[in-house]
Amino acid sequence: MRKLALLAAFAVVPLALAQDPTAAPAGTEAKAVATAPERTPSPASAEAYIISPLDGATVKSPVIVRFGLKGMGIAPAGVKFENTGHHHLLIDTDAPADPGLPLPASDKIVHFGKGQSEASVMLTQGKHTLQLLLGDQNHIPHNPPVMSKKITITVVN
Repeated sequence: MRKLALLAAFAVVPLALAQDPTAAPAGTEAKAVATAPERTPSPASAEAYIISPLDGATVKSPVIVRFGLKGMGIAPAGVKFENTGHHHLLIDTDAPADPGLPLPASDKIVHFGKGQSEASVMLTQGKHTLQLLLGDQNHIPHNPPVMSKKITITVVN
């Protein structure tokens, strides 16, 4: 009798699903819709800036780049805490066109996921641009993005 009751209970579930008016018609597959992760909000007053070197400076490599941040705090990558993020240094490149995707790590987009506020950066001789972009715990720029002004420096050896 107990087995019969269990079998009856399991039979009801497929019947209930089959009668769901919102279910997809038989023989069709539900398609997964990919959605971008929700961007972390930032305060409108938040500001990233490069403390040093100064815009237009002539420097030697390695270049010590000091990061500044107002209106938010620093937290390592992977740590979700309101109004925080970590720095990414954009070298000789623009910010990615799609701010809703994680920033890729490359020689042009350097991640500072441990919460660093300065770095020693090896640069070749010549002109270079530097810009900071804050990322959330998942390396995704905040909404609105917290980004420094782009500066230009000249490296001599």
